[in-house]
Amino acid sequence: MKFSKYHALGNDYIVIDPKNLSGELSETDIRAICNRHFGVGSDGILCGPNESDSCDFSLKIFNPDASEAEKSGNGLRIFSRYLWDQSLVSYDEFTIETKGGVVNSIVGKDGLTVSVGMGKVRFTHESNLESEPIPEIIKIKNREFTYYLANVGNPHCVILLDDVTPSLAKEYGSIIENDTRFLNRTNVQFVKVIDKSSIQIEIWERGAGYTLASGSSSTAAASVVHALGLCKSTIDVHMPGGVIGIELDSAFFATMTGAVRKICEGEISSEVLNLL
Repeated sequence: MKFSKYHALGNDYIVIDPKNLSGELSETDIRAICNRHFGVGSDGILCGPNESDSCDFSLKIFNPDASEAEKSGNGLRIFSRYLWDQSLVSYDEFTIETKGGVVNSIVGKDGLTVSVGMGKVRFTHESNLESEPIPEIIKIKNREFTYYLANVGNPHCVILLDDVTPSLAKEYGSIIENDTRFLNRTNVQFVKVIDKSSIQIEIWERGAGYTLASGSSSTAAASVVHALGLCKSTIDVHMPGGVIGIELDSAFFATMTGAVRKICEGEISSEVLNLL
């Protein structure tokens, strides 16, 4: 099974072209490949390109726990770079169909930067459209948090605090992700506003755990702070893995821009799939 591996600010994904598969990846296969001790190790698998009736390409995104993600900002940047490396796209805009909606993507010079139109951000997890973020309360262990919902094609829970740390995300992230009020679980962002143009976030990613960077999380967090009047429409999102730029228009259509780096390519032995 041939693969390519990339990272986007420390958020790493394995790309597998379906043409190199004899059949669909099973949940056991996905967990084994993503395992950092017994497999290649990654924050997920990007399975594509697939055919699409409405877009240039289609993509399936799998978390390390084998659940399928609707959308991943970093994953989409990585997949866009992979398409560029395979000479399937150039520097012109192209479209990618995901489970969480259609995105437009543009690869920057030398493939080191990619911009993705993430679509319209909604401040709800439901199908109805909320015009603004609504504060809600959640009590976890010994703390009470005020959170705001956001939807970037996948669900997010945005929590604003005076200070954020990796230990905070690791202590409370999993509990919030799996809280019963979130019917399809949720991604969690702990957010500190630095100034009108920048924020800092720590991320607990649904199905993956603590994550160094996330494009969809950056988009959700930036949208909430802008809607609350805390930041301007162009925001630098600082994460442990690096910085992603988010631009929002008046209707909350978001464009995300960030770095991508290729790590390696190779072939996964069939022995890997028999270990777990």
